[in-house]
Amino acid sequence: MKLWNVGDVMTRDVAAVREGTPYREIVDILASRQVSAVPVIDDFDHVLGVVSEADLLRKIETEGRPETRRVFESRRRRAARVKAGARVARDLMSTPAVTTMAHTLIPAAARLMDAEQVKRLPVINDLGRLVGIVTRSDLLKVHLRPDADIRHDVVEGVLHRVMAVRDGTVRVETHDGIVTLTGELDLCSATRTAVRLAQAVPGVVAVEDRLSFQYDDTALAHLTQGGA
Repeated sequence: MKLWNVGDVMTRDVAAVREGTPYREIVDILASRQVSAVPVIDDFDHVLGVVSEADLLRKIETEGRPETRRVFESRRRRAARVKAGARVARDLMSTPAVTTMAHTLIPAAARLMDAEQVKRLPVINDLGRLVGIVTRSDLLKVHLRPDADIRHDVVEGVLHRVMAVRDGTVRVETHDGIVTLTGELDLCSATRTAVRLAQAVPGVVAVEDRLSFQYDDTALAHLTQGGA
């Protein structure tokens, strides 16, 4: 069973700009490439930051009422004021850039986006050079997998290869990414393992657990722990 990673869904043809790229040119690139942000790279393709539509909009937000410098101003307000008057990517970009690598598993990339509150991650290689970009919508592509492929991974990857369950013991049905497991296993712990591993299969939305068991080994485990 193959676990999907960032490299499976990222965009490799990345629109990127240099530190000296003018404001207008960045706007043109976003419009022509239909993207909402671009990484800013140096001469060695190292990612220095990211310029997003939000960064560019600072200029429009203050149009007609220029931001004045205050004696005491927050770091956020100062950054907004600088971006409002910026002319090139160096002064527009948000830094430091939050990046990831192609081998990062999709769930880990999703957690990183959520933790850092970003909508995309530039993808770098072992040398720190830009090789792609992954967005929230890219991560959702895993849920476009055909039901037949998901079922195959559950049957062959989980039940047969990992758990060594005999063919025909568990019936697996998949519809719109929802996997239903029906059948009987020897141990209660085995049913829980089957459900947990099925949930980890790329593209699975949910697992309907209709498994039964002959022996509740979890009760014995609880008694053993209690006696210890």
